[in-house]
Amino acid sequence: MSDQPRPRASLRTAVVWEVLKEALDRQVKATGRDALDVLDTGGGTGNFAVPAAKLGHRVTVVDPSPNALFALERRAAEAGVADRVRGVQGDILGLFDVVERDGFDAVLCHGVLEYVDEPAEGVRNAVEALRPSGALSLLAAGLGGAVLARALAGHFTEARHALTDPVGRWGEGDPVPRRFTADQLSDLVSDAGLEIAAVHGVRVFADLVPGVLVDTEPGAVEALLKLEAAVAEQPAFHSVATQLHVLGEKRR
Repeated sequence: MSDQPRPRASLRTAVVWEVLKEALDRQVKATGRDALDVLDTGGGTGNFAVPAAKLGHRVTVVDPSPNALFALERRAAEAGVADRVRGVQGDILGLFDVVERDGFDAVLCHGVLEYVDEPAEGVRNAVEALRPSGALSLLAAGLGGAVLARALAGHFTEARHALTDPVGRWGEGDPVPRRFTADQLSDLVSDAGLEIAAVHGVRVFADLVPGVLVDTEPGAVEALLKLEAAVAEQPAFHSVATQLHVLGEKRR
């Protein structure tokens, strides 16, 4: 898994990173340019922006948090890619106050739609930022994963509440404002004018396996990474994934 850390942290990002890296590689071949322009909305401290910049791409990160952008600047400098990473304060609903339309070969929208009042508008803005034949990487919280996690923790009433709640919350104490099914995310992407290239379940097992097992059992992290990769594209597992990833491609 190139450009990604190998420890437990990689369990949360490995599947998405591999899909994203392959999409960027396809964009490089399609455009004939080694360096792409990438927009990372809600990119925070650069979990994806810095590895993308290490591949040689120019990355603009839009995030509402000044502290996150400060950490991004420091992280990019430590990685030697400060000249290829630019942080801008803003959010996806006001995206074109800070970046241009039609200016990017790829747009990342990871962990954003859960927190905006108008997810459809957020996706439309992300798509409008793309150049012709550009790609959108969309990652959001999955409904089924939350239901399963609450049930396995013995919170059966909360699990049932999440299942029937219009935005997938399990109760007042739920820190996530909204969750999605794979169909809901795919519809948002399709309605915004993109072709669905792939749908992946992310963290299908990683959040359910006891941490002590992963941390102490020799080879457990690598084996779990391979299992996550093996089930990511299988629709049967999308309904129980903690997160869902949709890759959309802009029609020419």
